[in-house]
Amino acid sequence: MNFLIGAFKPACNISITFSDGKSRKQVPLKKENGQTVMVPLFQSQENIAGKISIEPFQGKKIEHNGVKVELLGQIEMYFDRGNFYDFTSLVRELDVPGDIYERKTYPFEFSTVEMPYETYNGVNVRLRYVLKVTVSRNYGGSIVEYQDFMVRNYSPAPSINNSIKMEVGIEDCLHIEFEYNKSKYHLKDVIIGKIYFLLVRIKIKNMDLEIRRRESTGSGANTHVETETLAKFELMDGAPVRGESIPIRLFLSPYELTPTHRNINNKFSVKYYLNLVLVDEEDRRYFKQQEITIYRLQDS
Repeated sequence: MNFLIGAFKPACNISITFSDGKSRKQVPLKKENGQTVMVPLFQSQENIAGKISIEPFQGKKIEHNGVKVELLGQIEMYFDRGNFYDFTSLVRELDVPGDIYERKTYPFEFSTVEMPYETYNGVNVRLRYVLKVTVSRNYGGSIVEYQDFMVRNYSPAPSINNSIKMEVGIEDCLHIEFEYNKSKYHLKDVIIGKIYFLLVRIKIKNMDLEIRRRESTGSGANTHVETETLAKFELMDGAPVRGESIPIRLFLSPYELTPTHRNINNKFSVKYYLNLVLVDEEDRRYFKQQEITIYRLQDS
């Protein structure tokens, strides 16, 4: 019985370290099992290099058909769990078939890696980057080890950033104009705007501004859409009168936003909307929705 238990123990320990691991920024990453781990942060076009160590357990040798490391960019849609769609796949062969008797270390490097999309963990989809080490074997199955890392890509401030001006109206009952100072915001930006009441013939009880994230995955009949309300900011409590105006000042930094993602590898999109919601004294709701763009500045 003890022999059978021992037969299923891992044959070796595999460790993956990055060459600049001590100096590179570490960020939290929530894994599929719900645990949060700290992983190194990269951006597109950087070099990813380090060392892989393989150490047999209990002094036994490992017979193998080769050792390789892969750098993978993958998209997994949770309703299609277990299937990953690779959009980046780079391979380095580390060793030819042979035996490993004691700890052996292999250097590796992927130069100026194109990583066009950011790491993303959503409701129905996740985009991940991972190093995958495989020790190929005929007997006992191949030995595989994974090391996640995170990618964030930065954008310059847009040269054109138009303001938003819109209206909410109910014929002969309500006419509101509202404006936001711009349509594109970085992750630590502030939404500044103003609401003007031009006609008020219904009794408004309160008015809120919401930030909503809409995640779309799949395509056609298999499209899945999830909408989350990330922020709800009360603009007004009580009934306004004609001629009044209300300022808007909403800071984005407290909320867990990501950049806008548009049709990532034809698999998913993530968009953001500002929702202006009015509720009257009979609890009827009126709202106006406006899409905005979120981007990441170097210091955000």
